[in-house]
Amino acid sequence: MIEMKNITKTFPGVKALSDVSFDVCAGEVQALVGENGAGKSTLIKIMSGVYQADAGQVHLGGTPVHFTHPVQSLHAGISVIYQEFSLLPERTVAQNLFLGREPRGRFGLIDEAAMRTETRRVLDLFASGTRIDPDQAVGTLDVATQQMVEIAKAVSLDARVIVMDEPTAALNDTECAELFETVDKLRARGVAIIYITHRMREITRLADRVTVLKDGEIAKCFDHVPAPDAIVRAMVGRDIADFYPPPASGVEIGAPILTVANAGNAHLTDINLTVHAGEIVGLAGIQGAGRVALAMALFGGKPFTSGEVTLDGNPARFRSAREAIAGGIGLLPGDRKKEGLVLMQSVRDNGMLTPRAFAKLGGSHKANGFADISRIDDLLDRMDIRAASYDQDIRGLSGGNQQKAIVARWLAMSPKLLIFIEPTRGIDVNAKAGIYHLMRELARQGAGILMISSDLPEVIGAADRVVVMQAGRIFGEFPHGASEQDIMHAATADMREAVK
Repeated sequence: MIEMKNITKTFPGVKALSDVSFDVCAGEVQALVGENGAGKSTLIKIMSGVYQADAGQVHLGGTPVHFTHPVQSLHAGISVIYQEFSLLPERTVAQNLFLGREPRGRFGLIDEAAMRTETRRVLDLFASGTRIDPDQAVGTLDVATQQMVEIAKAVSLDARVIVMDEPTAALNDTECAELFETVDKLRARGVAIIYITHRMREITRLADRVTVLKDGEIAKCFDHVPAPDAIVRAMVGRDIADFYPPPASGVEIGAPILTVANAGNAHLTDINLTVHAGEIVGLAGIQGAGRVALAMALFGGKPFTSGEVTLDGNPARFRSAREAIAGGIGLLPGDRKKEGLVLMQSVRDNGMLTPRAFAKLGGSHKANGFADISRIDDLLDRMDIRAASYDQDIRGLSGGNQQKAIVARWLAMSPKLLIFIEPTRGIDVNAKAGIYHLMRELARQGAGILMISSDLPEVIGAADRVVVMQAGRIFGEFPHGASEQDIMHAATADMREAVK
């Protein structure tokens, strides 16, 4: 369906792609994988007309094409679902699906009824789509529903080629299963699908073939789906087993840092939880189970209204994020770009977004609450952040390096408890390993770590204990090494009883 031959692309000082050839057939799912910076995004942007190649050719359905604008590729039948949504939040679902191609009625006016009817037809192709109102503003939808709207938009275009870039990053297990069924339906209709992901189990479930990019070149083409270790070795040169550091030993786990006793609020009921110094505790559960609500309660966003909370032995029912920070809690949000970073500011400025911490350090900038520049630079160096300069805008860094910059910010506080929400969302497997080892190192230095992740293998591999939540309650606890089956059984037990 689409074939790219000998594609080369150079940016100032960087050769992004070198003689790359890639193809995907009708009715096929081709997984495109590689570390951040491997060239995946550049290849897709050349395919869709965002960039023009310095050399090479693109064929669509056997015909040479040369797109100079994304609209041209869209009209030709290539639809790209980017990791960063392209939806307009103030417009309705129907208006987003038909943006720029609205049906016209009498006197050339937009036919709202026809647009709404066609939107309903497309949404009904998805199980969760039946719950989406075509007249609802997209900005009022949760992230998972917005992802389904993006996919529905691609389907409504009757695309011949659909590119999905990390489509499950914001989805829970149930929604992922629904997405996989949708991919199967599209494949059966003869659509060519390019599926970009860092999650090995999704490749195993969906892909017919796998292409691995590394440093702008083809590292390996698999005409089948090999074991995950083979894919990882082609990407980064090491096995999956090396990704997770060993769990904490008994002597490394200290006294309780955080204790929560019989606590609750409008979203949480009877929460009892302990996190020790030197320990990583994973929170597992399906979306809406209460994991993020628990994090927000601890961090003062939606405080507990009952029960007792102590941090390092002191009462700690914080009423605001400011109080939580002052008390020794740091939080890395699930959406780092929207909630954790100022993208138009430098790496250094983002690292110094907690002025109270840097005021403690002293230095020549003490008058405005900040430390000497060298102090934050030392922390950024410690995080091994890969940047041309700490003066560059942080938006130009990979997801893993952006995440490390947020960690550097909290290190200045010497936090007692660090809460990581979706710590590796949207970052490559090598950067994931770096985050896991970083969390372990912070724990060894005496911090307590609370980790919330929708990636169950990640929770099992990185945590010393796994606490399972459901419907705002804690439903079980498992030691390191517990099986996915046991954890999911606890996460859905009450739901299964309700169905009975």
